[in-house]
Amino acid sequence: MSYQKHKSEESVEDYLETILILNKSLANVRSIDIANELNYSKPSVSVAMKNLRQKGYVTVSGEGFILLTEEGRALAETVYERHSVLSRWLIRLGVTPETAIADACKMEHDMSAESFEAVKAYLLKNPS
Repeated sequence: MSYQKHKSEESVEDYLETILILNKSLANVRSIDIANELNYSKPSVSVAMKNLRQKGYVTVSGEGFILLTEEGRALAETVYERHSVLSRWLIRLGVTPETAIADACKMEHDMSAESFEAVKAYLLKNPS
């Protein structure tokens, strides 16, 4: 896989994860909410939302509310689970929460399903 394609996939995953997280605290998510959360410009978010619509990951209502499609929600939940599990794991290993969160954001995109499932299984067997 080329570096450019990989970075593009990471961006898609980050946007979807952000929409999922914002949905937990906001009744309706708009482009400006995403821009503020990620500290991106509104035009950059608009381009990303067009891309996500074309890929079938989101829909945008007439009022400008961004909704995850079933496929978009599934991908967002997968990325969010990876981020949450990896953050907790790193914190348990003694990494500061700030660093653990930042590192988990990088790792969530690159770790194989096999390795992730092994980490998750280990944490379930060793809850403390």
